[in-house]
Amino acid sequence: MKIKTIVILSLTVMTSFIAHAEPYGSHASDKWQIWAYSTAAPSFIGNSATIMGQNGKVLREGSNGWTCTATKPMPEKGFKTAHHAFALCADAEGFKWAGAYMAGEKPDMDRDAYIWMLHGDTGEDNTMPGGDKSMAMKHDHWIESGPHLMLMPKDPATIAGFSSDFTTGAPYQMFKGTDYAHLMIPFEGYYKYQPKSAPK
Repeated sequence: MKIKTIVILSLTVMTSFIAHAEPYGSHASDKWQIWAYSTAAPSFIGNSATIMGQNGKVLREGSNGWTCTATKPMPEKGFKTAHHAFALCADAEGFKWAGAYMAGEKPDMDRDAYIWMLHGDTGEDNTMPGGDKSMAMKHDHWIESGPHLMLMPKDPATIAGFSSDFTTGAPYQMFKGTDYAHLMIPFEGYYKYQPKSAPK
């Protein structure tokens, strides 16, 4: 009986892993994009989220009020990896923040929001939106992130007490002192792309 239970559990785990494994083929395909963007959030969110491709094309309709998409323009042959897509998953309030950020406008939200980025991103100047990479690296302000969750506050003053130091492993502020200040919450593997910044 115990052996049968173990076998069933093992098959369940394997099936779940296979279902979420990266599909073969072009990284520009709808199938790959759906996998890459939906897995930017935990499966209990990503599996039922709307998946949006380039130019607002809906690749899969969702049912839970969350949307997952890339925030970088997709190269002709697709993104090299999901990490390069800057993929995120957010609800409507989260997209109010993201839309304002993209437009260079002050976010106007009804409440705080959370945005998932479990594939991380290829780097940001932690001190200012759109900061120059070479200058940011020179001053140790550049951080290429692994898996994380972000808290986008309706009022940035509510997170003013958090440090902007991303080398401690604790939640920290990005873009502190700007309209786009938000809280970065690192997960396991956060420093895999920039190990020199990991807590010592």
